[in-house]
Amino acid sequence: MKTFQKLLLFTTMLVLLSAIPSMAQMDNGVTFETQFAFYAGNAKMPAGSYKVTQPDANSDLLLIESPNGAYSVFVDFVPVQSETPASNTDVTFNKYGKTDFLNGISLQGQNFGIQIVASKAEQNAAKAAAAEKHTLSAKNGR
Repeated sequence: MKTFQKLLLFTTMLVLLSAIPSMAQMDNGVTFETQFAFYAGNAKMPAGSYKVTQPDANSDLLLIESPNGAYSVFVDFVPVQSETPASNTDVTFNKYGKTDFLNGISLQGQNFGIQIVASKAEQNAAKAAAAEKHTLSAKNGR
């Protein structure tokens, strides 16, 4: 009987965890523009316009790329849930000193958002200083 309960619990958790990424996916992507350089994962992205998409709905990877394709990077993410739906589509950054790191994306009207997995560089920066969070407005892509 204990084995059956463990199997049932495992199956339930698996179903719930697999449903969260599909709820957090971005149907048409998100676009945003920065006036500053930032890190996305281990890649330094210059100031400019970017589009964020989830190329594979079954993967926890996002593609961040400039419109001309000159700059692009894949980053890992984890879906996050909030108590209330986001009022706007926003892109959040953590700033340590003079260095910005892409931190997350909230989607207007959604209780589920996306948090970018911190790179080693960001983890090291976080040990040295507290993050200053700041947010940019974004648009759902077309």
